[in-house]
Amino acid sequence: MSIEMRHLRCFLAIAEESSVTRAAVRLHLTQPAVSRALAALEKQLGTRLVDRSTHHLALTPEGRVFRDKAAAAVAAFDEALDTGRLRRRPLRLGHAWSALGPYTTPLLRRWEREHPETPLELLRIDDRTAGLVRGEVDAAVLRGPVDTPGLVTELLFTESRVAAVTSDGPLAVRPSLTLAELTDTPMILNTVSGLTTLDLWPPQSRPGTTVTVANTDDWLTAIAAGRGAGVSVASTAAMHPHPGVTYRALTDAPPARVMLAWRASSPHPALPELLALARELT
Repeated sequence: MSIEMRHLRCFLAIAEESSVTRAAVRLHLTQPAVSRALAALEKQLGTRLVDRSTHHLALTPEGRVFRDKAAAAVAAFDEALDTGRLRRRPLRLGHAWSALGPYTTPLLRRWEREHPETPLELLRIDDRTAGLVRGEVDAAVLRGPVDTPGLVTELLFTESRVAAVTSDGPLAVRPSLTLAELTDTPMILNTVSGLTTLDLWPPQSRPGTTVTVANTDDWLTAIAAGRGAGVSVASTAAMHPHPGVTYRALTDAPPARVMLAWRASSPHPALPELLALARELT
């Protein structure tokens, strides 16, 4: 048996729906057909991709690794068959929460004016590489360390960090804050696409309590609700204002690196122009 697109599509639907039944409905197939496709794929790969031993279907560690590869393969296949996109292939630029901060709008306007033949699509994707590894974008604006194999990165600029605190809390009245002043407050961490981890603090003085969320919207909501504080970069304050969240300069935190990243194996033809314009503006 050879692996076909239908096997990958069935697996990806199961991974996204966390259910064979819902995946079958989504794909307009019968449940047995989806189950057979998954079983055939696992047999061909020689490994279990889905753990069926729990009440809730979940991917195995091997399944989580294969999901990103399968998504990239399906995206590349679909794009290759889209003749409209071949005639006017857009440049998809991913970001997880703040794009290029204050340089975002100037970049989009300059690009549209100077490169009308190549649409620039800015996509927010809550993922560690903003969809780059999964093939959802051609390039991505990333912050912090990037050690994913196969990616090329170019440093554009560095950005100061800020604390995000509840607007009616005691920390909001301070003109600025330090890392030490946040240690007694629960720390809201976006573990899916966020930049901040407890490694930002010295080992002997880290916050004792953390609350994890999966995206920027949930991060803001948790802070506004008084569940804790967060740390981000200056661009977040400008691009994600919230009536329940106050941003304050974090005076002793190291700046964050803002980088443009792309896949070494398949760079977009217009990538050099995007990199040149990003360097010029930042």
